[in-house]
Amino acid sequence: MSEVTNGRPRSDGDASGQPPTAVRVEALRAALAKALENASSDDDFVNEIAAAQAFPSRIWLFLEAVEQAPIAISITDPQARILYANPAFEGVTGYAPNEVLGLNESILSYKTTPRSVYETLWKSLHEKKTWNGTLVNRRKDGSRYIAELTITPILDARGETAYCLGMHRDVTALHALKQKVQNQKALIESVIDVAPIAIALLDDQQQVVLENHEYKKLTDDLGVTEPALQVLAELRNTIGLAFEPPKLGGRNFVDEEICVHPASGKAVRWFSCSGSWFEQQDAKADSFFDPQARAYLMLLIKDITAAKRQRELERIGAIRATMAEAELVQSLRETLSGAVYQLRGPLNMIRAAANMLDRRGTQIDTAMLKNALKEALTAGEAALGTFEASMPEAPQEATAPVNLNDILRDVLMLLTERLLAAGITVAWQPTSRLSHFHGRANMLRSMFKEIVENAIEAMNERGRNVRELKVRTEERDGRIVAVIEDTGPGISQELRHKVYEPFFTTKRPLSHSVGMGLAIAQDVVTRHEGTIDIDPDYTGGCRFIIGFSPSGS
Repeated sequence: MSEVTNGRPRSDGDASGQPPTAVRVEALRAALAKALENASSDDDFVNEIAAAQAFPSRIWLFLEAVEQAPIAISITDPQARILYANPAFEGVTGYAPNEVLGLNESILSYKTTPRSVYETLWKSLHEKKTWNGTLVNRRKDGSRYIAELTITPILDARGETAYCLGMHRDVTALHALKQKVQNQKALIESVIDVAPIAIALLDDQQQVVLENHEYKKLTDDLGVTEPALQVLAELRNTIGLAFEPPKLGGRNFVDEEICVHPASGKAVRWFSCSGSWFEQQDAKADSFFDPQARAYLMLLIKDITAAKRQRELERIGAIRATMAEAELVQSLRETLSGAVYQLRGPLNMIRAAANMLDRRGTQIDTAMLKNALKEALTAGEAALGTFEASMPEAPQEATAPVNLNDILRDVLMLLTERLLAAGITVAWQPTSRLSHFHGRANMLRSMFKEIVENAIEAMNERGRNVRELKVRTEERDGRIVAVIEDTGPGISQELRHKVYEPFFTTKRPLSHSVGMGLAIAQDVVTRHEGTIDIDPDYTGGCRFIIGFSPSGS
């Protein structure tokens, strides 16, 4: 540690107790004193020497500070001839201070510095302005370094440049580090840009700070300013994922599939999304002594629409095959049920006649008639039993959590061809987030398919210009509700309960309908502890409202 003696700092150094820089200052003072002793009384320089000897202590303190400064400092005349250089000058340039006195600063110049830089430098000095800039300089040994330089003109009493003060430091290592970071950033960005999936980096305020070309394409494809925000919203609605870093309860996720409905009526898009959180130290000045980490989310968005559609086609094909088999069984059951129903009428009449004969007496002719009727009754009941025994069993299906949106979407996909052939416009309006309920998926698909097919037939009449089917889902009053509206002729008030009766139909005679569709639909809804109603206030056609209780209620 240094002491201050007579207004000047003292430090441990040579045998005299002074550091090299202090020795130089003392030597300067001694030289001034000697010059004063040897000067003649009429010498004009005497006054200057005397003034220098009389410098206040703070001036000598300033001189020692410059001598010991870790930054290279030099003083030149207006033509850049070096008049003074401090010891740190040697550490940067390799030139000792006594080696450069009287030489021009151009000894440090190197050819790779553009001439325009020097022109700007001299222009600023001629205008008596400070110049800051960077040069490529050459050391005494010929090696090059990057110098960060500040040159300030020192003006005399007349306002003219008397000296120039130059301060510069070697920033070669800093430049190399900065260039390395920039190169790594450019490499990362180039790798990200050629990636076949959309990539976005978001900060903890949901602001996108880095993106690639595929992500930018999504802004046009989806018609939104920030696709990442829409993706995060869908993830929140689909899997309940909150936008929070792990320390606040958030989590990373991998290959979460979401469905996005683009603006302007574009086709539905499917994406597989992965997200990884990481932290980065805050570079603000406030965080220098109190390091603060900032969280970022790397979001990967892979378009799987084509693969999803292919899987959907395969899945719908499998559902179609399963439902075709179930419908075949159901059709056979309906046919046999119709036959059984028709047979029961005559048999009941025969049974009633036999009972009447029993009550009237036991005459011989009556007995013969009674026996004949009983034989007919026995034969009829045997035939009826044969019909009932030949009916195939209804397919058994286990219950599982069901999403009503998925069920209705499948039904609409199954009936797409019929809807297009009939010229029917479909307005599909699913609510973004819908609770699940326990049910039998295939049974529900068949039920909704029957309702939609009835709507198609109702609207597919000659002369009916408006053909629109609206299907929407919602949650109201703690119930999961599906609403299906058509623009057909509707169902009159007196028939709104009768349509659920077996074998009742309002369809044309050649429609091959036995009138079991809505009866079966009501049975399916009842098995799922739901409700099915025809809205009496809807006058634009027919509106079915089907409701179910969510799981756990």
